[in-house]
Amino acid sequence: MDHHFVIRVVGKLLIPLVLLFALYVQFHGDYGPGGGFQAGVIFAAGFILYGLIYGLDTLRRVFPPWLVRLLVAFGVLIYAGTGIASMILGSKYLDYSVLGPTAAKGQHYGILIVEFGVGMTVASAMVLIFYSFAGRGRQTGEDFGEIDSEDRRDRPDG
Repeated sequence: MDHHFVIRVVGKLLIPLVLLFALYVQFHGDYGPGGGFQAGVIFAAGFILYGLIYGLDTLRRVFPPWLVRLLVAFGVLIYAGTGIASMILGSKYLDYSVLGPTAAKGQHYGILIVEFGVGMTVASAMVLIFYSFAGRGRQTGEDFGEIDSEDRRDRPDG
């Protein structure tokens, strides 16, 4: 895509705005429409757009697959950890009221933390799905495990 100058310039201008809008949706979610899932999808769309414009290999250098998998797990850990923290503080699982000095503050903090974990997991999972589909036929040992000659013979294109 090196010869598509206009697309590359518009992408450089548009991608930061997409990511900024995702952050707005993420942190505005407890006041109105939005939240972790929607923000995660928008955030992933920014990275996917980057990959479509600059190429899959460039995106993998910017956002390596090992980091994407780590963020999927870390987002789930944030979500579950918030519930466990509620239980340790003497309440029910995901009862956020004990997370702050007052019940209202605790609810606010809890939902922000949980929605952040959801957003992180959704964004990373969407990018991981993009890597899986965009990289079909270009499997490397780093991303999908070593492929030996027997595996290649079993594939329809091998």
